[in-house]
Amino acid sequence: MTVPDQTHPIRIARHPGRVRVLFEGHEIADSDDVVTLYEHDYPPVRYFPRDDVRMAFLHRTNKVSHCPYKGDAAYFTIGRDGVIVENAVWSYEDPFPAVGEIGARVAFYPEHVEFQLDGLTPAETARRDIDEAVRHTDSGAGTSQAEPWAPTVDRPGDTAAADAPSRPYEGTGSI
Repeated sequence: MTVPDQTHPIRIARHPGRVRVLFEGHEIADSDDVVTLYEHDYPPVRYFPRDDVRMAFLHRTNKVSHCPYKGDAAYFTIGRDGVIVENAVWSYEDPFPAVGEIGARVAFYPEHVEFQLDGLTPAETARRDIDEAVRHTDSGAGTSQAEPWAPTVDRPGDTAAADAPSRPYEGTGSI
């Protein structure tokens, strides 16, 4: 497990409104209980509670991936009206504690679905997401247009006791 820090910040925030997911023009999810994960310089990812997702259109696959910051992800194929997209949805069944809020929720690859935030059209929603990510991304000059997102967890040395060893990673297997 790698803990998010200032070099790889992760922040999770509850979306304040309603989010819908459309697949091939059909609603596949609709929720007012969505959490958004902001990770480093990646686009935001929305995680939906399963009760608000039409799980009958999702089928678990054998694919599993591992993220050192979040844990192991399971994948689902989405299918509706004869259109099938393999591994278009994922879920962290038992995520690492730093990102526990995304546990047992599902997320959708945006290239396979359309999102509607708070009544906006999918195009307006995509433009809003891009604008938000760009504001927090390094421009290449070493600065971003907005303050970087703060990590939601402390770095290992942030709360170290006064009697902590001078080599904080000693004995952890780190070099």
